[in-house]
Amino acid sequence: MYDNIKYLLAGDKALLMEFGNEISKDINAKIRNIIKFLEEENLDGIEELLPTYRSIMIMYDPLKIQYDELIKTLDDLSNKTAEGEKETIKIVEIPTLYGGEYGPDINFVAEQNNISTDEVIKIHTGTDYLVYMLGFTPGFTYLGGMSEKIATPRLSSPRKKIPSGSVGIAGSQTGMYPSETPGGWQLIGRTPLKLYDPSKEPPVMLNAGDYVRYVSITEEEYIHIQKQVLDGKYEVKVIISDGGDLHE
Repeated sequence: MYDNIKYLLAGDKALLMEFGNEISKDINAKIRNIIKFLEEENLDGIEELLPTYRSIMIMYDPLKIQYDELIKTLDDLSNKTAEGEKETIKIVEIPTLYGGEYGPDINFVAEQNNISTDEVIKIHTGTDYLVYMLGFTPGFTYLGGMSEKIATPRLSSPRKKIPSGSVGIAGSQTGMYPSETPGGWQLIGRTPLKLYDPSKEPPVMLNAGDYVRYVSITEEEYIHIQKQVLDGKYEVKVIISDGGDLHE
């Protein structure tokens, strides 16, 4: 049984299942387990599941499943998932060109932390980041595990346009812009990969529970990969691990 679960009403057709009040891998694993079992059970009346850092918003049809019945089902699932097997880890490599026009804020990040830009790149590529959730725009990744050595505040004034594939830092978080949007994160690099493609199924490359491993590339490599992506010939490198290959 998972401890300290709270159930909060969110209107007449939604329930918030809250697992804690912090960002942690353990809480995120519990969330993913519950979602996995709910999807497998395919319960009549549950319409949508929206995971966050520490909770799940469960949209349901009260004419098909009542509140008390839903709570009992979730309690039963929390007992079941607490005894689940060890999770297999999926690591997705993200080739990234750091600095220059691709990462215009990397110098500021370095100055903010009294280190060189090379050290920023070394630190940023030295960790495998857990995808806690997707949000803001389709496919936008909220990643956990970034070193405090490169933590940097958001921009004081957000940019009106950020190129798709941009890799940024905001406070102690890092993440990627899957499409061209406004944004206030400090941009340190860009990937030529297409993180969101509405013509594909699924349209997003990454999912909550995946890990991201950034790999520094040259501009020549960036252009080559970008062409492969456009031609549909690039194969994203994925590593399946039991935890032994993680960079932590």
